[in-house]
Amino acid sequence: MSLWRVILAIILPPLAVYDKGCGSIVIVLILTIIGWVPGVIAALIILNKNE
Repeated sequence: MSLWRVILAIILPPLAVYDKGCGSIVIVLILTIIGWVPGVIAALIILNKNE
């Protein structure tokens, strides 16, 4: 996880997970609409997963 991705996850969470698949983008987008903080947390969790 790079510093650029962390900054992007804080500013625009759905854009930070664009290469992780459509499901991840949808989940983060819904959580960001509900509240900014849940979206950021979900994006950071998704980015931190090792695949």
